[in-house]
Amino acid sequence: MSNPPQTTAQALGRALALVPGLAERAGQTEAARALPAATWQELEASGLLRILQPRRVGGAELPFGALVEVSAILARACGSTAWVYANLASHQWMLGMWPAAAQDEVWGAGGETSAVPIAASLIFPAGRARREGSGWRLSGRWSFVSGVETCAWIMLGGVAVDDDDAPLGEKHAEYRVFLLPRDDYEVRDTWKVVGLAGTRSDEVFVQDKWVPEHRTLALVDAQGDAPPGAAVNSGALYRIPLLATFGYVVVGVPVGLAEGMLKLFTDENRSRLASYSGRALADFPAIQAKLAEAAALADCARELALARCAEIMQLAQAGGVPRLADKARLRRDAAFAARLAARAVDLLFDSCGAAALFLEHPAQRAFRDVHASVAHIALNWDAQASIYGRVMLGHTADIGPIDRA
Repeated sequence: MSNPPQTTAQALGRALALVPGLAERAGQTEAARALPAATWQELEASGLLRILQPRRVGGAELPFGALVEVSAILARACGSTAWVYANLASHQWMLGMWPAAAQDEVWGAGGETSAVPIAASLIFPAGRARREGSGWRLSGRWSFVSGVETCAWIMLGGVAVDDDDAPLGEKHAEYRVFLLPRDDYEVRDTWKVVGLAGTRSDEVFVQDKWVPEHRTLALVDAQGDAPPGAAVNSGALYRIPLLATFGYVVVGVPVGLAEGMLKLFTDENRSRLASYSGRALADFPAIQAKLAEAAALADCARELALARCAEIMQLAQAGGVPRLADKARLRRDAAFAARLAARAVDLLFDSCGAAALFLEHPAQRAFRDVHASVAHIALNWDAQASIYGRVMLGHTADIGPIDRA
């Protein structure tokens, strides 16, 4: 595996170099419902999976916003590749928050390592765990586990109960994330979908597996203060609250899909003629106006996402933790950036005409992929807007784990 890029500029250069090949294989990726071997080889050779990995194990430890920028570039060529990349690269960041023993078990202790592929699903109600000795006994079924077929480890959210025999009113339950090796979970091929079809976001089953304490992370310890991993990874990157910022892990995908759609639309319509009138489409004021609006939407989506990532980094560097209202705003703005990007794609797709209906036309894939991406809970506008509104109006109950991480 290639060494990771040492600067954001280097990372963007390596991502740009992958675009032609990814675009050429986009149809193949979708048909196979998984990333082709050539794509995996290129991603691994580029070192881009390691941009958020700790420096102490040979990672780049770049600023948080680098993931948005790299993902956006990859998404211009292939939304599915960008989605899998964003998730797997972010899991190298997440592991940096875990106890050192868990990090060493995955990455190896002493010396530089590689980005061992780690899948994840943080759907906490999907799993149940009970305390057993110096660990936890976990069972459950999780959906939407992107890129799981290539991974050697997995992180799974669950509801953990300290004393399973205690009376109901005395049980102590908490959200906790569990790290399991490949032999401890079953993958079922269920990913047959309309958008982001090449991400192989299958279901995962765990039946009564024991997980040692060091391979678990309480969600309350991932809220940006002092996670266990801070003992060995002192960088600000690993003091970023996990769930409040997770929208920025994947928001680069809709942003990049919008930017790719802009380039496609502009290139095609400079010389395209209307089928019935024979007039140049570039001469139509409606086409010009929609292009302008879509470009403004895409630009605003990018700027909003990157501005919030810079804010997140600055707060972590200062040793601060976002207040509940700030967490709600961060979640709101990730979803709003995705909403702007999706609107840009919609405007352009509506103006592409019937030619874009054909499956070989990349516009229809961008349209489907962007709507699949904004269905993710972290980018779903209705869900995140509702949380923000509730917090601002003083109704903090029933908003999920936002107040814990």
